[in-house]
Formats: sequence, C-alpha cells, structure tokens
Amino acid sequence: MARQWRIEFPGAIYHVLSRGNGRQDIFRSDDDRRLFLELIGQVSKRFDIEVHAYVLMGNHYHLLLKTREANLSKAMQWLGTTYTRRFNLKNRHSGHLFQGRFKSIIVENDVYLLRLSCYIHRNPLRAALVTRLIDYPWSSYRVYAYGRKQRPDWLKTETLLYQLCGEDRHKAYRTMVQQYAKEQSSVWEDVRYGLIYGSRDFVAAIKSRFRGEHQDSELPQQNQFLRATDSQMILESASKFLAFDLELARRGKRITPAEKQKRDMLIFLLWKTGRLSNKQIGKMMGVTYSTVSKIISAFDDRIKTNRQLQAQYDTMNSLFKV
Repeated sequence: MARQWRIEFPGAIYHVLSRGNGRQDIFRSDDDRRLFLELIGQVSKRFDIEVHAYVLMGNHYHLLLKTREANLSKAMQWLGTTYTRRFNLKNRHSGHLFQGRFKSIIVENDVYLLRLSCYIHRNPLRAALVTRLIDYPWSSYRVYAYGRKQRPDWLKTETLLYQLCGEDRHKAYRTMVQQYAKEQSSVWEDVRYGLIYGSRDFVAAIKSRFRGEHQDSELPQQNQFLRATDSQMILESASKFLAFDLELARRGKRITPAEKQKRDMLIFLLWKTGRLSNKQIGKMMGVTYSTVSKIISAFDDRIKTNRQLQAQYDTMNSLFKV
C-alpha cells in the first residue's frame, strides 16, 4: 500500500482524519468514545500536542492539532495502536480496526484552522445524525459555541475564539458555523494536492523546505506535489512572458481573442510537459477538463500552419519547459 507523505516540523498544524477498516464503526458505544477522548488527552500530554477541535463520528474521527515537536506520526501511531488494542479486547474484536494509515493535511495558520473547525464541527449535520449541532455530544462544538464548562482540560480553544470579534465570542462562533453551511465546499478549493491547506505562497514554502533531493516511488503524494508545483512555477513564469493576466482568466472573465490565444498556448505548454492530467490543467487554468482537450487539439492544428505562432511557442517552450 502506498504511504502518505508526512510533512513534520515543530509548530506544524494539522487536520487529521482516520476511518474504520472497510468503513466499519470504530465506536460501538459511548464507552468507546470516552476511551478515545481519554487517549487523546494522553497523546496531548505525552507528545506535547495541542488539540484545538475534535469530532467523533461512527466510523471515523477528525482532529485539529498543533505539534510543538516534529512528532505527528509517532503520536498518531500510538493513538491508533493503543485504541485498537483496547477496543478489540473490550469488544471481542480481532484484526485491524482502522483503514490503513491516518490521513493528515498540513494547515497554514490559525485563520485556516478556524475555517476547518467550522467544517469538521458540521459533520454530524451533514451525516443527518442530528438536526441541531448542540444535540451532538461527541465533538468540541458545544464548548466553542456555548462555552460549556464540562470540557476536556486538554482542549485548547483560545487560538480559535480569540480570532472572533464581539463581547460574546461563543455566539460569534455559533453564527460563523451557521453561515458556513454555504461555504463548506470552498474549503477543498484551498487544499493543495490533497495534503496542504493554505495559500499558494505557503505551498511554495513547503515545497522549498521539504521537497528533498530525491523522490520516493512509494510516496505518490510527494511525486504529484513536486510535479504540480513545478508546473505552477512554469505557468506563472510563462504567463509573465506572454503578459497574460492569469488570475483574470481563472476567474472566468471574458477575454479577447488575443488573450484567448495566449491562454491556449499556456494550456498547450502545460500539456506538453506530460506532468499533469487534463483535469489538473483545467483546475489551474479555470476551465473544465473537456475544454482543455478541445483547446489542445485546436491549438495543435493551428500551430502546424501558423509559423509566427509556432515561433512564439518555441521561444516560450525553450525558456520555461523543464
């Protein structure tokens, strides 16, 4: 099984998710949930990890964490192994409880962490387990939204609540979560390559710091990330060469025929690198993958008969293709 690429450093923030093997339930009773929360507390203390939010569902869980040391893998391995052993003993279960390795998304900063907290806290609503989030006892929502005094002593709420304005930050959080119903799909627009949640500058910084000298064939996420970020740099440099407003095109604004030709040339350049699928190119350029296919075919035909266009493309290709 392919491993997930782990990016670990002191002060890193993560969204951690793990599901049951074959999507089986990992919590069969409230005692199981209480045990899991107890173990989270031990993880926080033993591995010096801040826990900012959690949601326990039937067959999976979500955690928002900040590691003071580069030790996420060790901490989550201990949590998964310890809980599985005690769950199996209590429930007369054998074998694997979790589906492979846990999934982790590194988060840029506290602002992005706040948005993620809204997303994970709304899980019980999306799963139709409750009609009001206050009625779901197995998440940190009630602490954030109502200031419930019965809260785990390891749960750190200040980082998120202090970002909110007004005298009643709990009410402000409730309002934010309610309004978030219209925005939850936008979270994944800022998740880059399935493992980083943040801005393009943050992605570039992570790449610069953690790309390493060699790619690991057993880490497909790393390989995809490195290929795509290289392609992003090529795209941005080539756009400047053509004096093309990339952001304008991405926002779906109407462009002139001359600008359209520049856009098509950029799409053709990305396609010729062989690093990205049409779907990935479309996401970078703000068009659908089927549109990418049509553009590639049409541009290939034009470039064969237009010497000026061919010369412009060849110049750009020689400068930016790697």
